[in-house]
Amino acid sequence: MNKTVDLYVYGRDVLCASCVNLPSSKDTFEWLDAALKRKYPNQPFRITYIDIEHPPENERQKELSERILDDEFFYPLVLVEDEIVGEGNPKLKDIYQEMEKYGYEESSE
Repeated sequence: MNKTVDLYVYGRDVLCASCVNLPSSKDTFEWLDAALKRKYPNQPFRITYIDIEHPPENERQKELSERILDDEFFYPLVLVEDEIVGEGNPKLKDIYQEMEKYGYEESSE
């Protein structure tokens, strides 16, 4: 593993209209954090939740938040570094594949 990878989960408190019966954005963030810690223990990463209705001052994050609010993407939207790896109902397999491009390895524990 060469560097600590940054993951971002964009979402909001209100469920998207097409996401009925799916976890909320915050639930997805917590689930993803726990799943990655189990799969890659002792391999640090940073995961950040971004509220699309109150994004930080970072221009890229503001732009993505606006695009989600304009219905260009479903939320929660998950990025590994700058790569979109899931939206609406993100798949762990896709996120794991992207993490492994950065050298993360499944724990044999």
